[in-house]
Amino acid sequence: MNQHHNNCGRLTRPLLGELLTQSTQVEEFLDSYGAGNNSQWAGFRSMIAAIKLFSNVGYELLHIQHSIPAYRLLPVGQDFNLGTQEAIHFVEDVLFRATERLLQESAGLHLPIPHSIPSPDVYMETLPSGRLPHDLATRKLETVSSTVTLLATAFLNLAAECKQALPKERQIISQEYPGEITGPISEEKLRSLELRFHNLQSLYDTYVSTTETEVFDKDLTILRGHITVVLHLLRTARDFAHYCERHASPASLHVPGARQLVEPEKLLDILIHYPLSFVSEYLTRAELLCQDMLRRYTENVRIEVRVPPYRGFHVRPSTLISKLVLHYGSEVRMELEDESYDARSPLELFRANEKINAQKRRSLAAEIIRLNLVPSHPNGSDVKTLMRNVVMTLADCGKILLYEQPLKLDELMLRSEATLIEQITDEIAKLLVMGKIDIATEMKVVFFGDKRVLEDIRLLAEAGYGEDCFGNNIPLPEQLKYLRQ
Repeated sequence: MNQHHNNCGRLTRPLLGELLTQSTQVEEFLDSYGAGNNSQWAGFRSMIAAIKLFSNVGYELLHIQHSIPAYRLLPVGQDFNLGTQEAIHFVEDVLFRATERLLQESAGLHLPIPHSIPSPDVYMETLPSGRLPHDLATRKLETVSSTVTLLATAFLNLAAECKQALPKERQIISQEYPGEITGPISEEKLRSLELRFHNLQSLYDTYVSTTETEVFDKDLTILRGHITVVLHLLRTARDFAHYCERHASPASLHVPGARQLVEPEKLLDILIHYPLSFVSEYLTRAELLCQDMLRRYTENVRIEVRVPPYRGFHVRPSTLISKLVLHYGSEVRMELEDESYDARSPLELFRANEKINAQKRRSLAAEIIRLNLVPSHPNGSDVKTLMRNVVMTLADCGKILLYEQPLKLDELMLRSEATLIEQITDEIAKLLVMGKIDIATEMKVVFFGDKRVLEDIRLLAEAGYGEDCFGNNIPLPEQLKYLRQ
């Protein structure tokens, strides 16, 4: 790697593989003797660790560069080829400086330095052109729709979680120390996401690869390419984050006479603008692809669920349903009596409250009559007192929920032409509109659309649409955690 001059532009996978193998063995040997905690050997060990890490990153980057044509990546706003090449140049420069520093450390430790240097031709990588024919026999999927739907759904859920974990630049860089990572981005988080994308790739290879479905639906191989490129970018980001946290922060310079190998600001800049930025862009493009695939493989069904117990389809439940449907990109309709509503729009769902509240008022009037709470001949009874008694009796029976306690009743506007029960019902309806009470209901609505989307809507309904009967926020099931992001 180092022939006492910068040989940038000559990184190859054979060279990086050799560097990675040798540095791994030397690091393990040094660690077995505690070199990392020794003032004489800590600097040497640090350079070995840097060469190991950046050789691994370089190998990942060259793998990406060679594989770009095979990934069939959808176009994004930035030039991925150029970004990859710039990242490779960055790694070349770091490795050059690390080997220079290693030579200096070796001289200080009086280690013999070989004078014979392998020719660069030893590590040249000459690849034949073309590809082998794809002539392996294909497998037949028994359940094409469910398999593709499972894969696309898994990608959408993981993409939502991954994008949530990739905050904006200002959320990553520490204000006190500009070269330090802060917030949710960390080696630990990136390693977890990397593992999950690896599992997703394995899911594809197990159930979709070499099947007839993969041959006929070209979108599947495009999706596979996006899963893979995100996986390799996350591995690159993980190693950059590791070096930021462990070796480039001010706290890491505890070895006497230690000097920074990499400027933290430059390392963070490449971390943010190459792997993290392109992960976000390719996830967005692949999300649209998955949503389109789900529409093509949709299995439409109907489900019946209970109306949200607290104020019907107000802001929280309507927003969660809309977010859920938009997450999958499917068309879902909600049906109530003779009306149909577009479940992608919270405003559409809000409209359903007109029918829900009307039904609540009718059921309440019927309950008042059934319980005989309003006398036919009041005999001069105070209407306000009578109304309070009616409300409290209904509350005791679980027919009304009181949100204001003690309940304050305004002056009643009595109408001479209305019956007493009509006036009592109207006044209770006003309390409902004012938010002082709610009327319990067992009303149900029907959702029609993609089976997988409706299963999540069923889960949401069973979880109270994210709130209790008093409108307090409650946790959602693990399967729906993407709705909280």
